[in-house]
Amino acid sequence: MSATDLEGYYLREEPQTICGQTVSSIVDDYVPDYPSTVDRFFTRYYYEHPVDKDRQEPHLVLFHSNRICLIQLAPEHVAFRLGIKSVSFEVGKIDRSQNHVSGKKKSGGMIVQADSTLALVTCNDESVFKVRGCVQGKLVEVNQRVVQDVGLLGREGDGFIAVVMPKPEQCEAIKGKLMTREEFPGGKTVGE
Repeated sequence: MSATDLEGYYLREEPQTICGQTVSSIVDDYVPDYPSTVDRFFTRYYYEHPVDKDRQEPHLVLFHSNRICLIQLAPEHVAFRLGIKSVSFEVGKIDRSQNHVSGKKKSGGMIVQADSTLALVTCNDESVFKVRGCVQGKLVEVNQRVVQDVGLLGREGDGFIAVVMPKPEQCEAIKGKLMTREEFPGGKTVGE
């Protein structure tokens, strides 16, 4: 069987009847501008460490309703203009990639603060930037895929550096310390 034969087989639409009613095709339900996973399930917040504000090093915090936070570099981060060469989870004496959690409460996870260093990003000009924790909580996991493919860092959602889970009672206070898309300078045009 050739590829063209299979193409006709898989793309051939046949009307289906269930309980005496004709069911519309799944193709009819296709929405070309369907919102992304990030748009549907996360709220975007921005974090700038007071020391880094003038150096254009903002971070993007994708806050899920289940309180999981994905930490990544904001599209406006200077590292993207310089070109990212590598990502390392070895920060000083700690290797964040060795973090292991277990159970519902994620016991054993490293506790991180907003200004804790999660990873180091090295650019093509050999400049090094810290990826901050942005929120206080437990480090659930780091994204090892960004070490192998630094191109992922530019993709919202897929390019996260780490997953951090704050305590439930601290979520609203943490959100109050972060900037919304409207409060972030230049953030109104991000993703639009």
